[in-house]
Amino acid sequence: MKFLLISPKNRTVYNFRGDLIKAVISKGYEVIVTGPDRTDVDKIEALGARFVEIPMNKTGTSVTGDLKYKKALTALMKAEKPDLTLGYTIKPVVYGAMAAHAAGVKSVNGMITGGGYTFTAKTAKAKILGTIVRTLYRAGLKRTDHVIFQNDDDLEEFVSRGLVKREKCRIVNGSGVSMERFQPAPLPERPTFFMLSRLLKSKGVMEYLEAARLVKTEYPSARFCLLGKYETVMQDAIPQETVEAYIRDGIIERFEETSDVRPYYAECSVYVLPSYREGTPRTVLEAMAMGRPIITTDANGCRQTVEDGVNGYLVPVQDATAIAEKMKLFLREPALAESMGAKSVRICAERFEVNKVNQEMLRIMEV
Repeated sequence: MKFLLISPKNRTVYNFRGDLIKAVISKGYEVIVTGPDRTDVDKIEALGARFVEIPMNKTGTSVTGDLKYKKALTALMKAEKPDLTLGYTIKPVVYGAMAAHAAGVKSVNGMITGGGYTFTAKTAKAKILGTIVRTLYRAGLKRTDHVIFQNDDDLEEFVSRGLVKREKCRIVNGSGVSMERFQPAPLPERPTFFMLSRLLKSKGVMEYLEAARLVKTEYPSARFCLLGKYETVMQDAIPQETVEAYIRDGIIERFEETSDVRPYYAECSVYVLPSYREGTPRTVLEAMAMGRPIITTDANGCRQTVEDGVNGYLVPVQDATAIAEKMKLFLREPALAESMGAKSVRICAERFEVNKVNQEMLRIMEV
Protein backbone atom coordinates (compact mmCIF):
# COMPACT_ATOMS: atom_id res chain seq x y z
CA MET A 1 0.00 0.00 0.00
CA LYS A 2 1.25 3.46 -0.88
CA PHE A 3 0.46 6.92 0.49
CA LEU A 4 1.51 10.00 -1.50
CA LEU A 5 1.95 13.31 0.33
CA ILE A 6 2.04 16.31 -2.03
CA SER A 7 3.90 19.18 -0.42
CA PRO A 8 4.56 22.81 -1.39
CA LYS A 9 7.76 23.17 0.65
CA ASN A 10 10.11 20.56 2.08
CA ARG A 11 10.44 22.26 5.44
CA THR A 12 6.72 21.93 6.11
CA VAL A 13 6.94 18.16 5.65
CA TYR A 14 9.17 17.43 8.62
CA ASN A 15 7.99 20.42 10.68
CA PHE A 16 4.22 19.96 10.29
CA ARG A 17 3.58 16.49 8.81
CA GLY A 18 6.38 14.39 10.30
CA ASP A 19 4.21 12.77 12.97
CA LEU A 20 1.47 12.09 10.41
CA ILE A 21 3.98 10.36 8.12
CA LYS A 22 5.12 8.16 10.99
CA ALA A 23 1.50 7.33 11.84
CA VAL A 24 0.75 6.33 8.24
CA ILE A 25 3.90 4.17 8.08
CA SER A 26 2.82 2.44 11.30
CA LYS A 27 -0.31 1.32 9.43
CA GLY A 28 1.82 -0.55 6.90
CA TYR A 29 1.98 2.03 4.11
CA GLU A 30 4.97 3.08 2.06
CA VAL A 31 5.01 6.89 2.12
CA ILE A 32 6.18 8.92 -0.87
CA VAL A 33 6.63 12.68 -0.51
CA THR A 34 6.84 15.19 -3.34
CA GLY A 35 8.56 18.53 -2.89
CA PRO A 36 9.71 21.41 -5.12
CA ASP A 37 13.49 21.03 -4.60
CA ARG A 38 16.18 19.03 -2.77
CA THR A 39 16.28 21.17 0.38
CA ASP A 40 16.47 19.07 3.58
CA VAL A 41 15.64 15.82 1.78
CA ASP A 42 17.66 13.95 4.40
CA LYS A 43 15.24 15.13 7.11
CA ILE A 44 12.27 13.84 5.11
CA GLU A 45 13.92 10.48 4.41
CA ALA A 46 14.81 10.19 8.11
CA LEU A 47 11.06 9.98 8.79
CA GLY A 48 10.96 6.79 6.73
CA ALA A 49 9.52 8.37 3.58
CA ARG A 50 10.78 8.24 0.00
CA PHE A 51 11.24 11.65 -1.66
CA VAL A 52 10.50 12.65 -5.25
CA GLU A 53 11.39 16.13 -6.48
CA ILE A 54 8.71 17.82 -8.59
CA PRO A 55 9.56 21.50 -9.20
CA MET A 56 6.78 23.94 -8.37
CA ASN A 57 6.61 27.69 -7.80
CA LYS A 58 4.31 28.05 -4.80
CA THR A 59 3.46 31.72 -5.48
CA GLY A 60 4.00 31.87 -9.25
CA THR A 61 1.19 32.58 -11.70
CA SER A 62 2.64 30.89 -14.79
CA VAL A 63 0.00 28.73 -16.50
CA THR A 64 2.74 26.83 -18.32
CA GLY A 65 4.55 26.14 -15.05
CA ASP A 66 1.39 24.94 -13.34
CA LEU A 67 0.46 22.62 -16.22
CA LYS A 68 3.99 21.19 -16.15
CA TYR A 69 3.59 20.58 -12.41
CA LYS A 70 0.24 18.81 -12.94
CA LYS A 71 1.71 16.69 -15.75
CA ALA A 72 4.64 15.61 -13.57
CA LEU A 73 2.32 14.69 -10.69
CA THR A 74 0.11 12.66 -13.05
CA ALA A 75 3.11 10.78 -14.43
CA LEU A 76 4.34 10.00 -10.91
CA MET A 77 0.95 8.71 -9.81
CA LYS A 78 0.54 6.52 -12.89
CA ALA A 79 3.98 5.03 -12.24
CA GLU A 80 3.66 4.60 -8.44
CA LYS A 81 -0.08 3.80 -8.29
CA PRO A 82 -0.66 5.18 -4.74
CA ASP A 83 -3.71 3.98 -2.85
CA LEU A 84 -4.37 7.47 -1.49
CA THR A 85 -3.04 11.00 -1.80
CA LEU A 86 -3.01 14.06 0.44
CA GLY A 87 -2.14 17.55 -0.80
CA TYR A 88 -1.99 20.73 1.25
CA THR A 89 -1.91 24.42 0.22
CA ILE A 90 -3.45 25.61 -3.04
CA LYS A 91 -1.36 24.06 -5.82
CA PRO A 92 -0.76 20.65 -4.23
CA VAL A 93 -4.47 20.43 -3.36
CA VAL A 94 -5.75 21.54 -6.78
CA TYR A 95 -3.25 19.95 -9.16
CA GLY A 96 -2.71 16.98 -6.88
CA ALA A 97 -6.44 16.20 -6.99
CA MET A 98 -6.58 16.64 -10.77
CA ALA A 99 -3.57 14.39 -11.25
CA ALA A 100 -4.90 11.76 -8.85
CA HIS A 101 -8.25 11.72 -10.64
CA ALA A 102 -6.52 11.30 -14.00
CA ALA A 103 -4.34 8.51 -12.61
CA GLY A 104 -7.28 6.64 -11.10
CA VAL A 105 -6.25 6.97 -7.44
CA LYS A 106 -8.90 5.43 -5.17
CA SER A 107 -8.79 7.97 -2.31
CA VAL A 108 -8.03 11.63 -3.06
CA ASN A 109 -7.67 13.98 -0.09
CA GLY A 110 -7.00 17.69 0.22
CA MET A 111 -6.22 19.77 3.30
CA ILE A 112 -7.13 23.46 3.45
CA THR A 113 -4.60 25.03 5.82
CA GLY A 114 -6.07 28.54 5.59
CA GLY A 115 -7.45 31.02 3.10
CA GLY A 116 -4.23 32.94 2.57
CA TYR A 117 -3.47 36.32 1.03
CA THR A 118 -6.05 36.12 -1.75
CA PHE A 119 -8.86 35.66 0.78
CA THR A 120 -7.85 38.58 3.01
CA ALA A 121 -6.27 41.30 0.83
CA LYS A 122 -8.52 43.96 -0.72
CA THR A 123 -6.30 45.28 -3.52
CA ALA A 124 -7.39 45.01 -7.15
CA LYS A 125 -4.61 42.53 -7.87
CA ALA A 126 -5.60 40.39 -4.88
CA LYS A 127 -9.22 40.34 -6.04
CA ILE A 128 -8.18 39.12 -9.48
CA LEU A 129 -5.92 36.47 -7.97
CA GLY A 130 -8.72 35.52 -5.60
CA THR A 131 -11.07 34.88 -8.50
CA ILE A 132 -8.46 32.67 -10.16
CA VAL A 133 -7.73 30.79 -6.92
CA ARG A 134 -11.40 30.14 -6.23
CA THR A 135 -11.91 28.89 -9.80
CA LEU A 136 -8.99 26.50 -9.36
CA TYR A 137 -10.24 25.32 -5.98
CA ARG A 138 -13.68 24.66 -7.45
CA ALA A 139 -12.18 22.54 -10.23
CA GLY A 140 -9.72 20.69 -8.00
CA LEU A 141 -11.97 20.00 -5.03
CA LYS A 142 -14.56 18.50 -7.36
CA ARG A 143 -12.09 15.64 -7.83
CA THR A 144 -11.48 14.93 -4.15
CA ASP A 145 -13.07 12.37 -1.89
CA HIS A 146 -12.39 14.24 1.36
CA VAL A 147 -11.56 17.88 2.03
CA ILE A 148 -10.07 18.46 5.46
CA PHE A 149 -10.38 21.90 7.06
CA GLN A 150 -8.66 23.24 10.16
CA ASN A 151 -11.54 25.44 11.36
CA ASP A 152 -15.30 25.81 10.95
CA ASP A 153 -15.12 29.30 9.45
CA ASP A 154 -13.07 28.20 6.43
CA LEU A 155 -15.35 25.22 5.86
CA GLU A 156 -18.46 27.41 5.88
CA GLU A 157 -16.87 29.95 3.52
CA PHE A 158 -15.76 27.31 1.01
CA VAL A 159 -19.21 25.70 1.06
CA SER A 160 -21.09 29.01 0.80
CA ARG A 161 -18.92 30.11 -2.15
CA GLY A 162 -19.69 26.86 -3.94
CA LEU A 163 -16.06 25.70 -3.90
CA VAL A 164 -16.83 22.29 -2.38
CA LYS A 165 -19.83 20.18 -1.42
CA ARG A 166 -20.50 20.03 2.30
CA GLU A 167 -20.69 16.23 2.39
CA LYS A 168 -17.00 15.99 1.45
CA CYS A 169 -15.87 18.27 4.28
CA ARG A 170 -14.27 17.25 7.54
CA ILE A 171 -12.57 19.22 10.35
CA VAL A 172 -9.45 18.52 12.40
CA ASN A 173 -7.77 20.69 15.04
CA GLY A 174 -4.96 21.99 12.88
CA SER A 175 -1.77 20.01 12.32
CA GLY A 176 -1.47 19.28 16.03
CA VAL A 177 1.62 19.76 18.18
CA SER A 178 3.92 17.23 19.84
CA MET A 179 3.62 17.82 23.56
CA GLU A 180 6.65 15.58 24.05
CA ARG A 181 8.79 17.94 22.00
CA PHE A 182 7.17 21.19 23.20
CA GLN A 183 6.95 21.07 26.98
CA PRO A 184 6.20 23.77 29.59
CA ALA A 185 9.20 25.93 30.44
CA PRO A 186 9.73 28.45 33.29
CA LEU A 187 8.77 32.03 32.51
CA PRO A 188 11.59 34.58 32.10
CA GLU A 189 12.20 37.22 34.74
CA ARG A 190 11.96 40.07 32.24
CA PRO A 191 8.50 40.57 30.67
CA THR A 192 8.94 39.50 27.06
CA PHE A 193 6.54 39.33 24.11
CA PHE A 194 7.32 37.15 21.11
CA MET A 195 6.01 36.70 17.56
CA LEU A 196 7.18 34.05 15.08
CA SER A 197 6.10 34.58 11.50
CA ARG A 198 7.08 35.28 7.94
CA LEU A 199 7.34 39.05 7.68
CA LEU A 200 4.06 39.65 5.88
CA LYS A 201 1.33 42.24 6.40
CA SER A 202 -1.36 39.54 6.50
CA LYS A 203 0.37 37.92 9.47
CA GLY A 204 -0.17 41.11 11.48
CA VAL A 205 3.52 41.94 11.75
CA MET A 206 2.95 45.69 11.35
CA GLU A 207 0.35 45.66 14.12
CA TYR A 208 2.78 43.79 16.39
CA LEU A 209 5.53 46.32 15.69
CA GLU A 210 3.29 49.29 16.31
CA ALA A 211 1.81 47.76 19.48
CA ALA A 212 5.36 47.26 20.74
CA ARG A 213 6.10 50.92 20.08
CA LEU A 214 2.98 51.99 21.98
CA VAL A 215 3.80 49.80 24.98
CA LYS A 216 7.46 50.84 25.07
CA THR A 217 6.48 54.47 25.74
CA GLU A 218 4.86 53.41 29.02
CA TYR A 219 6.91 50.29 29.88
CA PRO A 220 10.42 50.84 28.50
CA SER A 221 11.77 47.70 30.19
CA ALA A 222 9.41 45.38 28.30
CA ARG A 223 11.11 43.25 25.67
CA PHE A 224 9.71 42.50 22.21
CA CYS A 225 11.10 39.75 19.98
CA LEU A 226 10.31 38.83 16.38
CA LEU A 227 11.56 35.73 14.56
CA GLY A 228 11.11 35.41 10.82
CA LYS A 229 12.71 35.94 7.47
CA TYR A 230 12.26 38.84 5.10
CA GLU A 231 10.10 37.91 2.12
CA THR A 232 10.77 39.17 -1.40
CA VAL A 233 8.20 37.58 -3.71
CA MET A 234 5.02 37.65 -1.65
CA GLN A 235 2.52 40.35 -2.55
CA ASP A 236 2.17 41.57 1.03
CA ALA A 237 5.83 41.33 2.04
CA ILE A 238 6.97 44.02 4.50
CA PRO A 239 10.06 45.88 3.27
CA GLN A 240 13.21 45.10 5.22
CA GLU A 241 13.89 48.77 5.88
CA THR A 242 10.47 49.12 7.55
CA VAL A 243 11.24 46.43 10.12
CA GLU A 244 14.81 47.59 10.67
CA ALA A 245 13.59 51.07 11.59
CA TYR A 246 11.91 49.50 14.65
CA ILE A 247 15.12 47.61 15.43
CA ARG A 248 17.22 50.79 15.24
CA ASP A 249 14.76 52.54 17.54
CA GLY A 250 15.21 49.80 20.14
CA ILE A 251 11.56 48.70 19.91
CA ILE A 252 12.16 45.09 18.90
CA GLU A 253 14.82 42.42 18.52
CA ARG A 254 14.68 40.29 15.37
CA PHE A 255 16.00 36.75 14.95
CA GLU A 256 16.58 34.63 11.84
CA GLU A 257 14.78 31.36 11.08
CA THR A 258 16.06 28.39 13.05
CA SER A 259 15.60 24.64 13.14
CA ASP A 260 14.67 24.76 16.84
CA VAL A 261 12.29 27.50 17.99
CA ARG A 262 11.80 26.17 21.53
CA PRO A 263 14.43 28.43 23.14
CA TYR A 264 12.61 31.48 21.80
CA TYR A 265 9.28 30.41 23.26
CA ALA A 266 11.09 29.72 26.53
CA GLU A 267 12.45 33.26 26.59
CA CYS A 268 8.99 34.87 26.25
CA SER A 269 6.22 35.55 28.74
CA VAL A 270 3.43 35.97 26.18
CA TYR A 271 3.10 34.82 22.57
CA VAL A 272 1.48 37.21 20.09
CA LEU A 273 0.06 36.45 16.63
CA PRO A 274 -2.12 39.25 15.19
CA SER A 275 -2.75 37.37 11.90
CA TYR A 276 -5.60 38.37 9.61
CA ARG A 277 -6.48 34.72 8.97
CA GLU A 278 -5.08 31.22 9.52
CA GLY A 279 -6.00 27.55 9.24
CA THR A 280 -4.96 26.79 12.78
CA PRO A 281 -1.68 28.56 13.58
CA ARG A 282 0.99 26.02 14.50
CA THR A 283 3.11 28.61 16.29
CA VAL A 284 0.26 29.36 18.68
CA LEU A 285 -0.09 25.65 19.48
CA GLU A 286 3.64 25.36 20.14
CA ALA A 287 3.53 28.36 22.48
CA MET A 288 0.51 26.92 24.29
CA ALA A 289 2.22 23.56 24.75
CA MET A 290 5.16 25.40 26.35
CA GLY A 291 2.84 27.14 28.83
CA ARG A 292 2.47 30.56 27.28
CA PRO A 293 -0.64 32.74 27.22
CA ILE A 294 -1.69 33.96 23.79
CA ILE A 295 -2.74 37.29 22.28
CA THR A 296 -4.25 36.67 18.86
CA THR A 297 -6.99 37.96 16.59
CA ASP A 298 -10.68 37.16 16.56
CA ALA A 299 -10.21 35.80 13.03
CA ASN A 300 -10.58 32.52 11.14
CA GLY A 301 -8.35 29.86 12.67
CA CYS A 302 -6.92 32.09 15.37
CA ARG A 303 -10.05 32.36 17.51
CA GLN A 304 -10.20 28.56 17.88
CA THR A 305 -7.01 28.53 19.94
CA VAL A 306 -7.98 31.00 22.67
CA GLU A 307 -10.69 31.07 25.27
CA ASP A 308 -10.85 34.81 25.74
CA GLY A 309 -9.79 35.76 29.24
CA VAL A 310 -8.85 32.16 30.09
CA ASN A 311 -5.61 31.29 28.28
CA GLY A 312 -5.17 34.67 26.60
CA TYR A 313 -7.02 37.38 24.75
CA LEU A 314 -8.67 37.87 21.37
CA VAL A 315 -8.31 41.27 19.70
CA PRO A 316 -9.83 42.75 16.53
CA VAL A 317 -7.93 42.31 13.26
CA GLN A 318 -5.61 45.21 12.31
CA ASP A 319 -5.88 46.92 15.71
CA ALA A 320 -2.45 47.71 17.18
CA THR A 321 -3.99 49.72 20.02
CA ALA A 322 -6.07 46.74 21.18
CA ILE A 323 -2.98 44.52 21.11
CA ALA A 324 -1.04 47.09 23.15
CA GLU A 325 -3.80 47.26 25.77
CA LYS A 326 -3.75 43.48 26.25
CA MET A 327 0.04 43.53 26.50
CA LYS A 328 -0.21 46.14 29.24
CA LEU A 329 -2.52 43.83 31.23
CA PHE A 330 0.29 41.30 31.48
CA LEU A 331 2.74 44.01 32.47
CA ARG A 332 0.43 45.36 35.20
CA GLU A 333 -0.40 41.85 36.46
CA PRO A 334 2.67 39.62 35.99
CA ALA A 335 0.95 36.62 37.63
CA LEU A 336 -1.46 36.45 34.67
CA ALA A 337 1.19 34.91 32.42
CA GLU A 338 1.69 31.91 34.69
CA SER A 339 -2.00 31.24 35.37
CA MET A 340 -3.10 31.68 31.74
CA GLY A 341 -0.09 29.73 30.51
CA ALA A 342 -1.11 26.74 32.62
CA LYS A 343 -4.55 26.87 31.01
CA SER A 344 -2.93 26.97 27.56
CA VAL A 345 -1.23 23.66 28.36
CA ARG A 346 -4.54 22.12 29.43
CA ILE A 347 -6.41 23.32 26.33
CA CYS A 348 -3.59 22.17 24.08
CA ALA A 349 -3.59 18.69 25.60
CA GLU A 350 -7.36 18.39 25.22
CA ARG A 351 -7.72 19.65 21.64
CA PHE A 352 -4.44 19.95 19.78
CA GLU A 353 -2.13 17.12 20.86
CA VAL A 354 -0.64 15.75 17.62
CA ASN A 355 -1.49 12.07 18.15
CA LYS A 356 -5.16 12.92 18.70
CA VAL A 357 -5.21 15.05 15.54
CA ASN A 358 -3.44 12.40 13.48
CA GLN A 359 -5.79 9.65 14.60
CA GLU A 360 -8.65 11.76 13.29
CA MET A 361 -6.74 12.36 10.02
CA LEU A 362 -6.24 8.61 9.56
CA ARG A 363 -9.91 7.96 10.29
CA ILE A 364 -11.06 10.53 7.72
CA MET A 365 -8.70 9.24 5.02
CA GLU A 366 -9.61 5.63 5.92
CA VAL A 367 -5.97 4.66 6.43
